[in-house]
Amino acid sequence: MNDWSIQQIAKLAGTTSRTLRHYDDIGLLSPSDVGSNGYRRYDSAALVRLQRILLLRELGLGLPQIAEMLERPTSADDALERHLEWLRLERDRLGRQIAAVEGTIVALRRGEQPMAKSMFDGFDHTQYQDEVTEKWGAEAYAESDRWWRGMDAAAQGDAKARLAALNAAWVDAAARGIPFDGDEAGALAARHVEWLRGIPGTPAAAPGRDVAGYVRGLGELYVADPRFAANYGGEEGAAFVRDALRAYADAHL
Repeated sequence: MNDWSIQQIAKLAGTTSRTLRHYDDIGLLSPSDVGSNGYRRYDSAALVRLQRILLLRELGLGLPQIAEMLERPTSADDALERHLEWLRLERDRLGRQIAAVEGTIVALRRGEQPMAKSMFDGFDHTQYQDEVTEKWGAEAYAESDRWWRGMDAAAQGDAKARLAALNAAWVDAAARGIPFDGDEAGALAARHVEWLRGIPGTPAAAPGRDVAGYVRGLGELYVADPRFAANYGGEEGAAFVRDALRAYADAHL
C-alpha cells in the first residue's frame, strides 16, 4: 500500500479524523492527494511528518511552535534522530521509576522495609539537590523544593512540558549549527533565563543577586555534569547552550 485513507491514519496514529482535518486546515499536515470525491489520502512522507508532529506534541510544544520547527531546514531523519535520543532518555528515566516501584512492592509484600535509597530513583525533581545546595545554599534548594511540592499534578505536568519544550528547542538549535551568539540563540537564552526566574530559590529569581554570574555558572555545570548534558543531546549540545547563555549574560544581564 502506497497511501492510506484519513480513517486508516487516524486509527494507526491513535488520533481522530477531525484532528487530521484541523492539521490540514492550518497547514500543518496536508494530505498527499485529495480525490474528486473529497477523500484525503496520505503517503509515507505524510506519515513521517505526522510522526514528527505527534512527537513534538509529546514534548509539550503548541501547534504554532511545531509548525515553525517543521519548516526549519533539517532533514526528517536528522530531526527524528534527535527525537529518538530524547525518547531514550525518557525510557531510561521511566525504567528507573518502574524498577523503584517494583522494588517497593516486593518489599511490602514480604513485610520488609523498602530501601529508601532506591525508592526514588528516576523521580527527577530532587536529582540535583547536592549540586544546588553546594553552589547556591540549602535554602535555595529548600525554597525551590517547596515551590515544586506545592503544585498539583496538573501544574507539575505543565512545568515539565514547558521545560521539555525548552530543552527540545535547544537540541534542535545546536543540531542545526546556528551561531551561539546570533539572534535565534539569544532568544532561546532569554527564554531560558525567563524559565529560571520563574523558579523560587534560584539566584535568577532573587532580587539583588548576580544573575549573570549564576547563568554563566549554570552553563558550565550543564557541560561538566553528564546528567545535565543529556538534556541537551550530550556534551556538544550542552556546550552550545553554555556559550549561548554566556553570550546572552554578557550582553543583557
